[in-house]
Amino acid sequence: MGAVTDPAPQSDRHAATSVPLHPLLAQRWSPRALDPTAEVGEDQLRALFEAARWAPSWGNTQPARFLVGRRGDATFQCIHDTLVPGNQAWAAASGALVLGVAATHDHAGDPLPYAEYGLALATQNLVVQAMAEGLFTHQMAGFDQEAARKVFELPEGFQPLVVVAVGTLAEPGAAPAELVERDARPRSRKPLSELVFGPGWGVPAF
Repeated sequence: MGAVTDPAPQSDRHAATSVPLHPLLAQRWSPRALDPTAEVGEDQLRALFEAARWAPSWGNTQPARFLVGRRGDATFQCIHDTLVPGNQAWAAASGALVLGVAATHDHAGDPLPYAEYGLALATQNLVVQAMAEGLFTHQMAGFDQEAARKVFELPEGFQPLVVVAVGTLAEPGAAPAELVERDARPRSRKPLSELVFGPGWGVPAF
């Protein structure tokens, strides 16, 4: 598979919005063409998880848990091995892989409300902080949850839900052409008129 010499510039990936957004939000996207030599620093990783730690959660129950591996260590390889083949092919170039786990029950075995929501909020904090650190992320549902549960011996009451690749964009011409082509596809979202209503359901607020 050949590499291309002129991938779409990063600025072309900025979100097209009806009003200006904070650059960390407008510039966030999910590349696959990552630099297989770039490292994610210890302080950068710590910042990502501090951001996740300070996410809001129901009753401050903080249901988000994470397993993290850096390229070359055993945890990275274990997370990578749980990915579906299509994700394995590009995620190996990540500087770090993160497995997001939701604590669905408390210490007494009672269900924790909104556990998945809490993990999602924490993961979004992690993703935005990654942008602030000059890193990019790609969140994946394409992994074997049961394999992850077994390899990491997750206890009852903890559900693996997402894998996040963390890394740096590949240099122009260094990435496989197929990945660059996928990353260059136009970004789109539904308009606000289909998403936000008021004063009644189906009546666009904007």
